[in-house]
Amino acid sequence: MAKNRRPRVKSWTKEDLAELRKYSKDKLPVAKIARLLKRTAGALRQKARILGIRIGHRR
Repeated sequence: MAKNRRPRVKSWTKEDLAELRKYSKDKLPVAKIARLLKRTAGALRQKARILGIRIGHRR
């Protein structure tokens, strides 16, 4: 019988945070940032909110 396990949580590194800030400054869509950082859109939104970074800019 398979056990329901939570997926492993990938820690945020200084490089990840720097990339998130850069992509936010470049006004990339959240979906594209998620693909580049290999994280979910929800994880990006949460971390950006904690850091006070605006992401998901509409053009």
